[in-house]
Amino acid sequence: MLKSITLQNFRNYKKSSFVFGKSIIVIGPNTAGKSNLIESIYLLSAGKSFRAEKDSQMVKIGHEMGRVRAKVLDIDLEVAVTVGEVAGVKAQYKRFFVNGVAKRRADFVGNLPCVLFSPQDLEIVAGSPGMRREFLDNVLEQTDRDYRIAVLGYTKALRQRNALLEFVKDGLPRKENEFEYWDSLVIRNGSVLTRKREEFINFLNESKKDILDFRIEYDKSVISRERLLQYRDAEGASGVTLVGPHRDDMFIFFEKDKSLKSFGSRGQQRLGVLQLKILELAYIKEKLGIEPLLLLDDVFSELDEGHINLILEIRDNQQTIITTTHEEFIPVKIKGKMEIVELSLNE
Repeated sequence: MLKSITLQNFRNYKKSSFVFGKSIIVIGPNTAGKSNLIESIYLLSAGKSFRAEKDSQMVKIGHEMGRVRAKVLDIDLEVAVTVGEVAGVKAQYKRFFVNGVAKRRADFVGNLPCVLFSPQDLEIVAGSPGMRREFLDNVLEQTDRDYRIAVLGYTKALRQRNALLEFVKDGLPRKENEFEYWDSLVIRNGSVLTRKREEFINFLNESKKDILDFRIEYDKSVISRERLLQYRDAEGASGVTLVGPHRDDMFIFFEKDKSLKSFGSRGQQRLGVLQLKILELAYIKEKLGIEPLLLLDDVFSELDEGHINLILEIRDNQQTIITTTHEEFIPVKIKGKMEIVELSLNE
Protein backbone atom coordinates (compact mmCIF):
# COMPACT_ATOMS: atom_id res chain seq x y z
CA MET A 1 0.00 0.00 0.00
CA LEU A 2 2.71 2.48 1.05
CA LYS A 3 5.35 2.45 -1.67
CA SER A 4 7.62 5.34 -0.71
CA ILE A 5 7.86 8.38 1.54
CA THR A 6 9.98 11.54 1.53
CA LEU A 7 10.52 13.69 4.61
CA GLN A 8 11.70 17.28 4.33
CA ASN A 9 12.49 19.30 7.48
CA PHE A 10 10.37 16.88 9.48
CA ARG A 11 11.54 16.34 13.07
CA ASN A 12 15.21 15.28 12.85
CA TYR A 13 15.10 14.65 9.08
CA LYS A 14 16.46 17.35 6.78
CA LYS A 15 15.64 15.39 3.64
CA SER A 16 15.31 11.62 3.56
CA SER A 17 13.45 9.13 1.40
CA PHE A 18 12.41 5.54 2.09
CA VAL A 19 11.07 2.84 -0.22
CA PHE A 20 8.85 0.16 1.29
CA GLY A 21 8.01 -3.42 0.48
CA LYS A 22 5.38 -5.49 2.24
CA SER A 23 7.14 -5.89 5.60
CA ILE A 24 9.89 -3.66 6.95
CA ILE A 25 11.92 -3.57 10.16
CA VAL A 26 13.44 -0.20 11.05
CA ILE A 27 16.35 -0.69 13.46
CA GLY A 28 18.32 1.99 15.23
CA PRO A 29 19.30 3.46 18.59
CA ASN A 30 17.08 5.83 20.55
CA THR A 31 16.82 9.35 19.01
CA ALA A 32 17.81 8.02 15.55
CA GLY A 33 14.36 8.91 14.17
CA LYS A 34 12.44 5.63 14.21
CA SER A 35 9.34 7.03 15.92
CA ASN A 36 9.63 10.19 13.80
CA LEU A 37 9.33 8.03 10.68
CA ILE A 38 6.27 6.27 12.14
CA GLU A 39 4.81 9.67 13.05
CA SER A 40 5.19 10.89 9.47
CA ILE A 41 3.32 7.87 8.15
CA TYR A 42 0.58 8.33 10.73
CA LEU A 43 0.33 11.99 9.75
CA LEU A 44 -0.45 10.91 6.18
CA SER A 45 -3.05 8.49 7.49
CA ALA A 46 -4.86 10.54 10.15
CA GLY A 47 -3.93 14.09 9.17
CA LYS A 48 -2.51 14.65 12.66
CA SER A 49 0.31 13.52 14.91
CA PHE A 50 -0.11 10.90 17.60
CA ARG A 51 2.56 12.49 19.80
CA ALA A 52 2.96 16.23 19.11
CA GLU A 53 1.05 18.64 21.34
CA LYS A 54 1.48 21.33 18.66
CA ASP A 55 1.90 20.87 14.92
CA SER A 56 4.95 23.14 15.04
CA GLN A 57 6.82 20.43 16.97
CA MET A 58 6.91 18.33 13.80
CA VAL A 59 8.92 20.96 11.90
CA LYS A 60 12.69 20.70 12.12
CA ILE A 61 14.09 23.37 14.42
CA GLY A 62 15.18 26.47 12.51
CA HIS A 63 12.80 25.93 9.59
CA GLU A 64 9.37 27.35 8.81
CA MET A 65 7.92 24.41 6.88
CA GLY A 66 8.06 20.64 7.05
CA ARG A 67 6.72 18.30 4.36
CA VAL A 68 5.81 14.65 4.13
CA ARG A 69 5.16 13.19 0.69
CA ALA A 70 4.26 9.61 -0.15
CA LYS A 71 3.19 7.32 -2.93
CA VAL A 72 0.24 5.20 -1.76
CA LEU A 73 -0.80 2.70 -4.42
CA ASP A 74 -1.29 5.05 -7.41
CA ILE A 75 -2.00 8.17 -5.31
CA ASP A 76 0.39 10.96 -4.29
CA LEU A 77 -0.25 12.24 -0.77
CA GLU A 78 1.34 15.26 0.89
CA VAL A 79 1.05 17.10 4.19
CA ALA A 80 2.81 20.45 4.66
CA VAL A 81 3.16 21.93 8.14
CA THR A 82 3.94 25.65 8.25
CA VAL A 83 5.02 27.73 11.24
CA GLY A 84 5.87 31.40 11.34
CA GLU A 85 4.22 34.77 11.76
CA VAL A 86 1.19 36.21 10.01
CA ALA A 87 0.67 39.95 10.58
CA GLY A 88 3.01 39.73 13.54
CA VAL A 89 1.12 36.86 15.17
CA LYS A 90 2.61 33.39 15.54
CA ALA A 91 0.71 30.94 13.36
CA GLN A 92 0.84 27.27 12.44
CA TYR A 93 -1.26 25.35 9.99
CA LYS A 94 -1.37 22.16 7.96
CA ARG A 95 -2.22 21.77 4.30
CA PHE A 96 -3.28 18.50 2.68
CA PHE A 97 -2.83 17.47 -0.96
CA VAL A 98 -4.01 14.47 -2.97
CA ASN A 99 -2.32 14.22 -6.38
CA GLY A 100 -1.28 17.85 -5.97
CA VAL A 101 -4.82 19.10 -5.31
CA ALA A 102 -5.50 20.81 -1.97
CA LYS A 103 -8.03 18.99 0.22
CA ARG A 104 -9.75 19.47 3.54
CA ARG A 105 -8.63 17.06 6.24
CA ALA A 106 -12.09 15.44 6.09
CA ASP A 107 -11.43 14.55 2.44
CA PHE A 108 -7.76 13.66 2.93
CA VAL A 109 -8.06 11.10 5.72
CA GLY A 110 -8.89 7.58 4.55
CA ASN A 111 -6.39 7.34 1.69
CA LEU A 112 -3.89 5.46 3.85
CA PRO A 113 -5.75 3.55 6.58
CA CYS A 114 -3.44 2.32 9.30
CA VAL A 115 -3.40 0.84 12.78
CA LEU A 116 -0.71 2.10 15.14
CA PHE A 117 0.45 0.08 18.14
CA SER A 118 2.96 1.82 20.42
CA PRO A 119 3.87 1.63 24.13
CA GLN A 120 1.76 4.74 24.77
CA ASP A 121 -1.35 2.77 23.78
CA LEU A 122 -1.40 1.19 27.22
CA GLU A 123 -3.03 4.48 28.24
CA ILE A 124 -6.17 3.43 26.36
CA VAL A 125 -6.81 1.09 29.27
CA ALA A 126 -4.91 2.71 32.14
CA GLY A 127 -5.18 6.41 31.28
CA SER A 128 -7.78 9.15 31.32
CA PRO A 129 -11.17 9.12 29.51
CA GLY A 130 -9.64 11.45 26.91
CA MET A 131 -7.31 8.65 25.79
CA ARG A 132 -10.25 6.32 25.19
CA ARG A 133 -12.19 9.00 23.30
CA GLU A 134 -9.09 9.57 21.17
CA PHE A 135 -8.94 5.84 20.41
CA LEU A 136 -12.57 5.88 19.25
CA ASP A 137 -11.98 8.99 17.13
CA ASN A 138 -8.81 7.62 15.52
CA VAL A 139 -10.60 4.47 14.34
CA LEU A 140 -13.84 6.10 13.22
CA GLU A 141 -12.27 9.08 11.47
CA GLN A 142 -10.34 6.68 9.24
CA THR A 143 -13.38 4.65 8.28
CA ASP A 144 -16.26 7.14 8.10
CA ARG A 145 -16.30 10.51 6.33
CA ASP A 146 -19.59 11.45 8.03
CA TYR A 147 -17.87 10.94 11.37
CA ARG A 148 -14.98 13.19 10.35
CA ILE A 149 -17.36 15.95 9.32
CA ALA A 150 -19.38 15.55 12.53
CA VAL A 151 -16.19 15.87 14.62
CA LEU A 152 -15.36 19.15 12.88
CA GLY A 153 -18.87 20.51 13.31
CA TYR A 154 -19.11 19.42 16.93
CA THR A 155 -15.70 20.81 17.89
CA LYS A 156 -16.43 24.21 16.36
CA ALA A 157 -19.90 24.47 17.88
CA LEU A 158 -18.67 23.34 21.29
CA ARG A 159 -15.92 25.97 21.25
CA GLN A 160 -18.39 28.73 20.39
CA ARG A 161 -20.93 27.54 22.95
CA ASN A 162 -18.29 27.43 25.70
CA ALA A 163 -17.27 30.99 24.82
CA LEU A 164 -20.87 32.11 25.36
CA LEU A 165 -21.02 30.21 28.65
CA GLU A 166 -17.83 31.93 29.79
CA PHE A 167 -19.61 35.29 29.32
CA VAL A 168 -22.52 34.01 31.41
CA LYS A 169 -20.12 32.85 34.10
CA ASP A 170 -18.61 36.36 34.17
CA GLY A 171 -22.03 37.82 34.93
CA LEU A 172 -23.30 38.89 31.52
CA PRO A 173 -26.96 38.12 30.71
CA ARG A 174 -27.64 34.89 28.83
CA LYS A 175 -28.95 35.57 25.30
CA GLU A 176 -31.01 32.55 24.28
CA ASN A 177 -31.07 33.48 20.59
CA GLU A 178 -27.27 33.19 20.51
CA PHE A 179 -27.34 29.79 22.19
CA GLU A 180 -30.08 28.45 19.89
CA TYR A 181 -27.83 28.13 16.83
CA TRP A 182 -24.90 26.49 18.60
CA ASP A 183 -27.19 24.22 20.62
CA SER A 184 -28.64 22.88 17.37
CA LEU A 185 -25.16 22.20 15.99
CA VAL A 186 -23.80 20.39 19.05
CA ILE A 187 -26.96 18.28 19.27
CA ARG A 188 -26.99 17.33 15.58
CA ASN A 189 -23.27 16.55 15.31
CA GLY A 190 -23.01 15.08 18.78
CA SER A 191 -25.78 12.60 18.01
CA VAL A 192 -23.81 11.36 14.99
CA LEU A 193 -20.69 10.82 17.13
CA THR A 194 -22.63 8.96 19.81
CA ARG A 195 -24.39 6.67 17.33
CA LYS A 196 -21.24 5.73 15.42
CA ARG A 197 -19.19 5.21 18.59
CA GLU A 198 -21.90 2.90 19.86
CA GLU A 199 -21.85 0.91 16.61
CA PHE A 200 -18.06 0.44 16.86
CA ILE A 201 -18.22 -0.61 20.51
CA ASN A 202 -20.94 -3.14 19.63
CA PHE A 203 -18.58 -4.54 16.98
CA LEU A 204 -15.83 -4.90 19.61
CA ASN A 205 -18.18 -6.66 22.03
CA GLU A 206 -19.54 -9.05 19.41
CA SER A 207 -16.16 -10.00 17.92
CA LYS A 208 -14.23 -13.12 18.83
CA LYS A 209 -11.30 -12.45 21.17
CA ASP A 210 -8.41 -14.92 21.19
CA ILE A 211 -5.93 -12.97 23.33
CA LEU A 212 -8.01 -11.51 26.17
CA ASP A 213 -11.75 -11.83 26.48
CA PHE A 214 -13.39 -8.60 27.59
CA ARG A 215 -16.55 -6.58 27.24
CA ILE A 216 -16.89 -2.83 26.91
CA GLU A 217 -19.54 -0.69 28.53
CA TYR A 218 -20.10 2.57 26.66
CA ASP A 219 -20.60 5.40 29.16
CA LYS A 220 -22.16 7.85 26.73
CA SER A 221 -23.02 11.41 27.62
CA VAL A 222 -26.13 11.91 25.53
CA ILE A 223 -26.71 15.45 24.29
CA SER A 224 -30.24 16.74 23.72
CA ARG A 225 -32.27 19.88 24.32
CA GLU A 226 -33.72 18.30 27.44
CA ARG A 227 -30.29 17.57 28.93
CA LEU A 228 -28.95 21.01 28.01
CA LEU A 229 -31.95 22.53 29.78
CA GLN A 230 -31.36 20.24 32.77
CA TYR A 231 -27.75 21.45 33.11
CA ARG A 232 -28.48 25.08 32.18
CA ASP A 233 -27.69 26.61 35.58
CA ALA A 234 -24.67 24.38 36.25
CA GLU A 235 -23.20 25.27 32.87
CA GLY A 236 -23.67 28.96 33.54
CA ALA A 237 -21.80 28.59 36.81
CA SER A 238 -18.95 26.52 35.36
CA GLY A 239 -18.61 28.26 31.98
CA VAL A 240 -18.41 25.01 30.00
CA THR A 241 -20.76 22.53 28.32
CA LEU A 242 -21.34 19.66 30.74
CA VAL A 243 -22.99 17.06 28.48
CA GLY A 244 -22.10 15.58 25.11
CA PRO A 245 -19.66 13.12 23.51
CA HIS A 246 -16.67 15.20 24.65
CA ARG A 247 -17.45 13.67 28.06
CA ASP A 248 -17.89 10.07 26.91
CA ASP A 249 -15.92 7.18 28.37
CA MET A 250 -15.81 3.43 27.95
CA PHE A 251 -15.19 0.86 30.68
CA ILE A 252 -13.39 -2.39 29.86
CA PHE A 253 -14.25 -5.44 31.96
CA PHE A 254 -12.53 -8.84 31.97
CA GLU A 255 -13.14 -12.04 33.95
CA LYS A 256 -16.84 -11.20 34.04
CA ASP A 257 -17.10 -7.92 35.93
CA LYS A 258 -13.55 -6.90 36.87
CA SER A 259 -12.37 -3.52 35.65
CA LEU A 260 -9.28 -4.01 33.48
CA LYS A 261 -8.08 -0.54 34.50
CA SER A 262 -8.50 -1.09 38.25
CA PHE A 263 -7.87 -4.80 38.69
CA GLY A 264 -5.89 -5.91 35.66
CA SER A 265 -2.15 -6.43 35.98
CA ARG A 266 0.12 -4.47 33.67
CA GLY A 267 0.53 -7.63 31.62
CA GLN A 268 -3.24 -8.12 31.33
CA GLN A 269 -3.66 -4.48 30.35
CA ARG A 270 -1.07 -4.96 27.59
CA LEU A 271 -3.01 -7.96 26.32
CA GLY A 272 -6.21 -5.95 26.38
CA VAL A 273 -4.66 -3.24 24.22
CA LEU A 274 -3.17 -5.83 21.85
CA GLN A 275 -6.63 -7.40 21.49
CA LEU A 276 -8.15 -3.98 20.80
CA LYS A 277 -5.60 -3.34 18.07
CA ILE A 278 -6.25 -6.68 16.39
CA LEU A 279 -10.00 -5.92 16.42
CA GLU A 280 -9.24 -2.45 15.05
CA LEU A 281 -7.50 -4.13 12.09
CA ALA A 282 -10.57 -6.29 11.52
CA TYR A 283 -12.98 -3.34 11.79
CA ILE A 284 -11.11 -1.20 9.25
CA LYS A 285 -10.92 -4.13 6.85
CA GLU A 286 -14.67 -4.74 7.20
CA LYS A 287 -15.56 -1.08 6.66
CA LEU A 288 -13.12 -0.23 3.86
CA GLY A 289 -12.62 -3.62 2.22
CA ILE A 290 -8.81 -3.38 2.38
CA GLU A 291 -6.10 -4.42 4.81
CA PRO A 292 -4.83 -1.37 6.73
CA LEU A 293 -1.14 -0.67 7.17
CA LEU A 294 0.11 -1.94 10.55
CA LEU A 295 2.62 0.27 12.39
CA LEU A 296 4.42 -1.29 15.37
CA ASP A 297 6.50 1.34 17.13
CA ASP A 298 8.90 -0.12 19.70
CA VAL A 299 6.27 -2.50 21.08
CA PHE A 300 8.82 -5.23 21.82
CA SER A 301 9.90 -3.36 24.94
CA GLU A 302 6.40 -3.88 26.35
CA LEU A 303 5.63 -7.49 25.39
CA ASP A 304 6.97 -10.90 26.33
CA GLU A 305 8.33 -13.39 23.80
CA GLY A 306 5.05 -15.22 23.29
CA HIS A 307 3.12 -12.10 22.37
CA ILE A 308 5.96 -10.77 20.25
CA ASN A 309 5.67 -13.95 18.19
CA LEU A 310 1.90 -13.45 17.97
CA ILE A 311 2.37 -9.95 16.55
CA LEU A 312 4.97 -11.19 14.09
CA GLU A 313 2.51 -13.82 12.88
CA ILE A 314 -0.29 -11.33 12.16
CA ARG A 315 2.11 -9.17 10.13
CA ASP A 316 1.66 -11.64 7.25
CA ASN A 317 -1.89 -10.38 6.68
CA GLN A 318 -0.99 -6.82 5.68
CA GLN A 319 1.88 -4.44 5.04
CA THR A 320 3.69 -3.98 8.34
CA ILE A 321 6.35 -1.54 9.49
CA ILE A 322 8.15 -2.40 12.72
CA THR A 323 10.61 -0.24 14.66
CA THR A 324 12.93 -1.59 17.32
CA THR A 325 16.18 -0.87 19.06
CA HIS A 326 16.69 -4.58 19.63
CA GLU A 327 17.33 -6.59 16.50
CA GLU A 328 17.69 -9.73 18.61
CA PHE A 329 13.94 -9.60 19.40
CA ILE A 330 13.15 -10.53 15.80
CA PRO A 331 13.30 -14.30 15.18
CA VAL A 332 15.78 -15.23 12.45
CA LYS A 333 13.13 -17.00 10.35
CA ILE A 334 10.95 -13.86 10.43
CA LYS A 335 13.78 -11.42 9.88
CA GLY A 336 14.80 -13.25 6.73
CA LYS A 337 11.40 -12.47 5.19
CA MET A 338 11.46 -8.75 5.97
CA GLU A 339 13.37 -5.79 4.60
CA ILE A 340 15.78 -4.17 7.06
CA VAL A 341 16.26 -0.39 7.30
CA GLU A 342 19.01 0.72 9.65
CA LEU A 343 19.07 4.25 11.04
CA SER A 344 22.05 5.92 12.67
CA LEU A 345 22.16 8.88 15.03
CA ASN A 346 23.21 11.21 12.24
CA GLU A 347 20.40 10.08 9.86
